[in-house]
Amino acid sequence: MTILVINAGSSSLKYQLINMESEETLAKGNCERIGLADGIFSYKNADGFKIEKNLPMKDHKEAFHLVADALVNEEYGVLKDLSEVFAVGHRIVQGADLFHGATIVDQSVIDGIRECAKLAPLHNLAHIMGIEACQDVFGLDTPEVVVFDTAFHSTMPEEAFLFAIPYEYYEKYSIRRYGFHGTSHRYVSQQCIE
Repeated sequence: MTILVINAGSSSLKYQLINMESEETLAKGNCERIGLADGIFSYKNADGFKIEKNLPMKDHKEAFHLVADALVNEEYGVLKDLSEVFAVGHRIVQGADLFHGATIVDQSVIDGIRECAKLAPLHNLAHIMGIEACQDVFGLDTPEVVVFDTAFHSTMPEEAFLFAIPYEYYEKYSIRRYGFHGTSHRYVSQQCIE
């Protein structure tokens, strides 16, 4: 099973293609400075082949097409066809009170991520661009799954997540402690347990 992992930022798109059975990274790289004339595209495969190109990428869709083209490139790609990608995973910064675990993407999930963008506008809106870019390249048949940085901390009790401010600010503006970098915290805690 081959999974493509995407971390779309406001002007970047990091990616890794992982063979889940062997846990080997087959290829990885970054699209930096998306939307600027001096963009940077990088790619490295498991054989050690590396490229870095300076080229403009007007948006995340254009960047994602560069990623897809590199993965199936006849000379240095690691896939014969994009259909070999079983699923795509996306890291999402802010899930607010709406999302508490990994979730399969559909339009209601995209709408929910957009709703949470009021708490992380630079991040969540870029994540949506990454999801839509993926849909543009893979279509709707390739499953996409989102994981939220805030999900790990979603079990905090109210006395831990509320601030000492009027309660109406929490109700009206969703101001509370969410906890971040949950995917890293989950990994570290699992490693400690092992």
